[in-house]
Order: sequence, then structure tokens, then C-alpha cells
Amino acid sequence: MRWEYKTAKLNVAGFWGVNFNPEETDEIFDRWGSEGWELVSAVGINEGAGYSKEVVFIFKRPL
Repeated sequence: MRWEYKTAKLNVAGFWGVNFNPEETDEIFDRWGSEGWELVSAVGINEGAGYSKEVVFIFKRPL
């Protein structure tokens, strides 16, 4: 089977902490799911101080 891939980067840490709206993220991921996208992996990008500033999400769907 052949796959199509999509990546998305989410900034999860602002100056004082979490800087994203989970409800908005859920809406986007729900829409992508209804379009056939399946989450394959999520990788935190470490800033070196023990926290992740960004998360990269990788999705796939059949061609």
C-alpha cells in the first residue's frame, strides 16, 4: 500500500508555559481524521532545559 504523509508542528510552550488551545487542536485533528488522516507519531522537540517547546505530529493516509 502507498501512503501520503502530512506533518504539523505545534508550539506548546510560551514564555510562561503552555501556549496552545487544546480545543482548537482537537478540532483540527478531528477534521483531519474525518479526511482519512491517521496519527502515526508525535515527537517533542527538546529545548535542552528539560521541556519541549514544540511537538511535531506525523500523519498518514492511503493514496
